[in-house]
Amino acid sequence: MKVISLAIGALATVGPLFAQTGAKPTLADVAWLQGCWLAASPQRTIEENWTAARGGTMIGVSRTVRGDSLADFELVILRQRDSTLEYEAHPARQPVATFTARTASATGVVFENPMHDFPQRVGYRLVSPDSLVAYIEGSVPGAGRTRRVEFPYRRAPCGGP
Repeated sequence: MKVISLAIGALATVGPLFAQTGAKPTLADVAWLQGCWLAASPQRTIEENWTAARGGTMIGVSRTVRGDSLADFELVILRQRDSTLEYEAHPARQPVATFTARTASATGVVFENPMHDFPQRVGYRLVSPDSLVAYIEGSVPGAGRTRRVEFPYRRAPCGGP
Protein backbone atom coordinates (compact mmCIF):
# COMPACT_ATOMS: atom_id res chain seq x y z
CA MET A 1 0.00 0.00 0.00
CA LYS A 2 1.25 3.44 -0.87
CA VAL A 3 2.46 5.73 1.89
CA ILE A 4 -0.30 7.66 3.65
CA SER A 5 0.39 11.32 3.01
CA LEU A 6 -0.63 12.75 6.37
CA ALA A 7 1.58 11.89 9.23
CA ILE A 8 4.45 12.58 11.69
CA GLY A 9 6.81 12.70 14.88
CA ALA A 10 6.91 10.31 17.85
CA LEU A 11 8.03 11.56 21.23
CA ALA A 12 10.13 9.18 23.26
CA THR A 13 9.25 11.00 26.47
CA VAL A 14 5.47 10.92 26.03
CA GLY A 15 4.94 7.17 26.50
CA PRO A 16 6.20 7.07 30.10
CA LEU A 17 3.94 10.03 30.98
CA PHE A 18 0.80 8.08 30.12
CA ALA A 19 2.10 4.90 31.73
CA GLN A 20 2.59 6.76 35.02
CA THR A 21 -0.61 8.82 35.08
CA GLY A 22 -3.00 6.47 33.30
CA ALA A 23 -4.31 9.48 31.34
CA LYS A 24 -5.96 8.74 28.00
CA PRO A 25 -5.19 10.87 24.92
CA THR A 26 -7.92 13.38 24.04
CA LEU A 27 -8.65 15.93 21.31
CA ALA A 28 -7.67 18.68 23.75
CA ASP A 29 -4.15 17.17 23.83
CA VAL A 30 -3.75 17.67 20.06
CA ALA A 31 -5.50 21.04 19.61
CA TRP A 32 -2.09 22.46 18.61
CA LEU A 33 -2.54 20.72 15.22
CA GLN A 34 -5.25 23.25 14.31
CA GLY A 35 -4.34 25.50 11.42
CA CYS A 36 -2.54 25.31 8.12
CA TRP A 37 0.83 23.66 7.55
CA LEU A 38 3.10 23.60 4.49
CA ALA A 39 6.01 21.38 3.42
CA ALA A 40 7.57 22.72 0.22
CA SER A 41 10.52 21.44 -1.79
CA PRO A 42 11.55 21.71 -5.45
CA GLN A 43 9.91 18.30 -6.07
CA ARG A 44 6.55 18.85 -4.34
CA THR A 45 4.36 20.97 -2.09
CA ILE A 46 2.28 19.38 0.67
CA GLU A 47 -0.47 21.35 2.37
CA GLU A 48 -2.10 19.99 5.53
CA ASN A 49 -4.99 21.88 7.13
CA TRP A 50 -6.68 21.03 10.45
CA THR A 51 -9.98 22.37 11.78
CA ALA A 52 -10.67 23.28 15.40
CA ALA A 53 -11.97 20.55 17.69
CA ARG A 54 -15.78 20.57 17.57
CA GLY A 55 -18.37 17.84 17.91
CA GLY A 56 -15.77 15.42 19.21
CA THR A 57 -13.73 15.66 16.00
CA MET A 58 -10.97 17.49 14.20
CA ILE A 59 -10.84 17.22 10.40
CA GLY A 60 -7.57 17.26 8.49
CA VAL A 61 -7.14 17.51 4.74
CA SER A 62 -3.97 17.35 2.75
CA ARG A 63 -2.94 17.59 -0.85
CA THR A 64 0.37 17.01 -2.54
CA VAL A 65 1.13 18.94 -5.72
CA ARG A 66 4.00 18.31 -8.13
CA GLY A 67 4.41 21.18 -10.54
CA ASP A 68 0.88 22.07 -11.64
CA SER A 69 -0.58 18.60 -11.00
CA LEU A 70 -2.37 17.06 -8.04
CA ALA A 71 -0.27 14.06 -7.00
CA ASP A 72 -2.16 12.93 -3.89
CA PHE A 73 -4.79 13.91 -1.32
CA GLU A 74 -6.23 12.63 1.93
CA LEU A 75 -8.96 13.31 4.47
CA VAL A 76 -8.37 12.49 8.15
CA ILE A 77 -10.92 12.47 10.96
CA LEU A 78 -9.54 12.69 14.50
CA ARG A 79 -12.38 11.37 16.60
CA GLN A 80 -12.86 11.03 20.34
CA ARG A 81 -14.66 7.71 21.01
CA ASP A 82 -15.23 7.31 24.72
CA SER A 83 -11.69 7.18 26.16
CA THR A 84 -10.03 6.50 22.78
CA LEU A 85 -8.65 9.04 20.32
CA GLU A 86 -8.79 7.71 16.73
CA TYR A 87 -7.06 8.80 13.53
CA GLU A 88 -9.28 7.68 10.65
CA ALA A 89 -7.39 8.12 7.37
CA HIS A 90 -9.16 8.30 4.01
CA PRO A 91 -6.24 8.34 1.55
CA ALA A 92 -6.82 8.74 -2.18
CA ARG A 93 -7.30 5.43 -4.04
CA GLN A 94 -6.83 3.37 -0.85
CA PRO A 95 -9.06 1.78 1.78
CA VAL A 96 -9.83 3.65 5.00
CA ALA A 97 -7.40 2.89 7.84
CA THR A 98 -7.97 3.67 11.52
CA PHE A 99 -5.16 4.20 14.04
CA THR A 100 -5.52 4.63 17.82
CA ALA A 101 -3.62 7.24 19.83
CA ARG A 102 -0.98 5.52 21.90
CA THR A 103 0.35 8.78 23.39
CA ALA A 104 -0.57 12.46 23.18
CA SER A 105 0.62 15.64 24.83
CA ALA A 106 0.83 19.38 24.25
CA THR A 107 3.68 18.75 21.79
CA GLY A 108 3.21 15.33 20.23
CA VAL A 109 0.92 12.46 19.34
CA VAL A 110 1.50 8.91 18.10
CA PHE A 111 -1.25 6.80 16.53
CA GLU A 112 -0.83 3.08 15.98
CA ASN A 113 -2.46 0.22 14.08
CA PRO A 114 -0.20 -2.86 14.26
CA MET A 115 -2.48 -4.75 11.83
CA HIS A 116 -2.13 -2.19 9.01
CA ASP A 117 0.24 -3.10 6.17
CA PHE A 118 2.16 0.21 6.08
CA PRO A 119 2.42 2.40 8.01
CA GLN A 120 1.69 0.99 11.44
CA ARG A 121 2.42 4.30 13.19
CA VAL A 122 1.50 7.90 12.35
CA GLY A 123 2.90 10.70 14.47
CA TYR A 124 3.11 14.46 14.84
CA ARG A 125 5.60 16.45 16.91
CA LEU A 126 5.34 20.19 17.48
CA VAL A 127 8.88 21.58 17.20
CA SER A 128 7.88 25.21 17.80
CA PRO A 129 4.63 27.17 17.45
CA ASP A 130 5.38 27.52 13.72
CA SER A 131 7.02 24.16 12.97
CA LEU A 132 6.02 20.53 13.22
CA VAL A 133 7.29 17.21 11.95
CA ALA A 134 4.91 14.51 10.83
CA TYR A 135 5.98 10.94 10.18
CA ILE A 136 4.78 7.54 9.14
CA GLU A 137 6.65 4.39 10.04
CA GLY A 138 6.42 0.67 10.32
CA SER A 139 7.47 -2.65 8.88
CA VAL A 140 7.41 -2.85 5.12
CA PRO A 141 5.54 -6.00 4.01
CA GLY A 142 7.86 -8.48 2.32
CA ALA A 143 10.93 -6.29 2.85
CA GLY A 144 11.88 -7.39 6.36
CA ARG A 145 12.79 -3.86 7.42
CA THR A 146 11.33 -0.81 9.12
CA ARG A 147 10.75 2.35 7.14
CA ARG A 148 10.20 5.89 8.43
CA VAL A 149 9.20 8.86 6.28
CA GLU A 150 9.24 12.35 7.82
CA PHE A 151 7.42 15.47 6.68
CA PRO A 152 8.77 18.76 8.08
CA TYR A 153 6.02 21.43 8.07
CA ARG A 154 5.95 25.12 8.81
CA ARG A 155 2.85 27.03 9.77
CA ALA A 156 1.36 28.78 6.73
CA PRO A 157 -1.46 31.21 6.07
CA CYS A 158 -4.69 29.30 5.43
CA GLY A 159 -5.70 29.65 1.82
CA GLY A 160 -2.19 29.57 0.37
CA PRO A 161 1.48 30.37 0.93
